[in-house]
Amino acid sequence: MSHRFTAVSVLAIVSIAAGACRGGDRAPAGALVDDLGVPVAAGTREHPARIVSLSPATTELLFAIGAGARVVGRTHWDTYPDSARLAADVGPGLRPNVEAVLSERPELVVIYASADNLAAVERFKAAGIAVVAIKIDRIEGFRRAARLLGAAVGESARAATVVDSVDRTLARVRAATAPLSRPTVFWHVWDAPIYTIGAGSYLTELIDIAGGTNVYSDLASPSPQVSLEEIVRRDPHYVLAGPEGAARIRASRAWQGIRAVREGRVLVVDTMLVGRPSVRLGEAALALARLIHPDSVR
Repeated sequence: MSHRFTAVSVLAIVSIAAGACRGGDRAPAGALVDDLGVPVAAGTREHPARIVSLSPATTELLFAIGAGARVVGRTHWDTYPDSARLAADVGPGLRPNVEAVLSERPELVVIYASADNLAAVERFKAAGIAVVAIKIDRIEGFRRAARLLGAAVGESARAATVVDSVDRTLARVRAATAPLSRPTVFWHVWDAPIYTIGAGSYLTELIDIAGGTNVYSDLASPSPQVSLEEIVRRDPHYVLAGPEGAARIRASRAWQGIRAVREGRVLVVDTMLVGRPSVRLGEAALALARLIHPDSVR
């Protein structure tokens, strides 16, 4: 899921990116730049030969575009595809263990473009390691990430093919659900306080493609905090939640105030599939469409 940052954190990202572009990393017009505004150097199919990827979404992408054999490090959560598990587990993706990453002798580190990771980015650069910082909130962010990584590892053609394949699946799902009704959906992310999915998240896009309407699509944040009373007022037809969240909702007396919960319309989503904005976005849209329109989408 997308991470929430304070205004200070956002300003820190902007400041570092601006500083990089003012210095030796200034990007020429039309150059590819990462999500910290730093130019992405073109790689080849052999180099960088050793890559550490600190985000499940980018790890999936690297394997999909043919660079998986070069991935020597990944986070705890990078478990797809199965062959990703062969890379060393170097710990978390946020505030990573820099020493563990360096021990894998990477030539390239792919990192989540978060304020939490700015110090690590600077340490990797100080060690002479190339860094590509990527943050995917929307589906277009996935397309951009594929272009960036394709260029960085010399696999631009395969990256374009992966994007085309995902886009074709998304288009097929959208076409299948276009004539159907559009039930409203609340997506449960977290309890105490309650967080949901807003317009800033690719998950809202997936709901739309799958033939639903996010009841919180009017909130710009990727993951806004909301109240139970407001959910009751918005009266979604379905509640979407992961397996553990769905079990808590069904067992909670407070959540019984929502009609969809009382009437058994809590849908369990595969969080490992839908929670990563990467090469399985098309599969995720299809899975959601089958939940929202079980009698119409096969």
